[in-house]
Amino acid sequence: MKKFATAILAGVAMSFALSAVAEAKDKVVGVSWSNFQEERWKTDEAAIKAALEAAGDKYISADAQSNPGKQLTDVESLISQGANALIILAQDASAIGPAVQKALDEGIPVVGYDRLIENKDVFYLTFDNKEVGRMQAAEVFKVKPEGNYVFIKGSGADPNADFLFAGSMEVLKEAIDGGKIKNVGEAYTDGWLPANAQKNMEQFLTANDNKVDAVVAANDGTAGGVVAALTAQGLAGSVPVSGQDGDHAALNRVALGTQTVSVWKDARELGKAAAEIASQLADGTALDKIPNAVKFTTPGGNETNSVFLTPVAITKDNLNVVIDAGWVGKDVVCAGVAAGSVAACN
Repeated sequence: MKKFATAILAGVAMSFALSAVAEAKDKVVGVSWSNFQEERWKTDEAAIKAALEAAGDKYISADAQSNPGKQLTDVESLISQGANALIILAQDASAIGPAVQKALDEGIPVVGYDRLIENKDVFYLTFDNKEVGRMQAAEVFKVKPEGNYVFIKGSGADPNADFLFAGSMEVLKEAIDGGKIKNVGEAYTDGWLPANAQKNMEQFLTANDNKVDAVVAANDGTAGGVVAALTAQGLAGSVPVSGQDGDHAALNRVALGTQTVSVWKDARELGKAAAEIASQLADGTALDKIPNAVKFTTPGGNETNSVFLTPVAITKDNLNVVIDAGWVGKDVVCAGVAAGSVAACN
């Protein structure tokens, strides 16, 4: 835990000085995407492409469409297309292992993007996901410091789901141990799919006769599924729900009061950092010489070189942060919001 905590960087905005090393132009960086079901991945992609183009490098990519098997062949295809470095958003952290090792064996550096890949030779770039979990739980706890809690976790194939849950438990453990909070439902969400989150939530509502007081949902997609289930039972807005990613629809739900918090991870900064790190690694920069790199011991016992960005909890009280940052338009955030009910919408 201490090792993870020391990895937190002081701000979201972070720049890597590529001019510090002599670099070749026209490098090819291949990006393997797990899927594009989440709104944010298109934002990440645009940031990666822009940074690579600015450096004179070429972007190639593949979409695994949530299929771990397809992602294996996607990575091999990117290698065959001449990728000098790879950025991989893993659909399944375990299944991707052979393709990652093949790339490393061929001298192609790999950046594990947003999701951990258990390999000491893969550079790990993400936001501090335990801190995201802490923020989610803290904001829900402020609204409902006691009662029946449901935990809609992320995909069981993604280590981030467990990092998030662990962070939430750090915040809620005392209240749970003291009997103020009761865990009445906990489930992974296969593929992070909102439809699966909705089904899980519906089952927990049925099992508890709708007596659910709060929901810690792992991201904005799963939160959307949760809110749909709550809406069907007339409970939306009375049950606090967490999320993350700053999806536009989620930020509108925050303004409307059906979602309590969306922990914002500025994908523009993450994408830019990934492109710059991949470019440096392709030029032969050592993993531990990447600016701001720290050592992180993974759950599997690997010591990785890593960079962690800092997330920001967005609630109804500070929606102006994402609007002022140009992340989302005021018209989108405030759609359907009653006049005078939200400061950022005035």
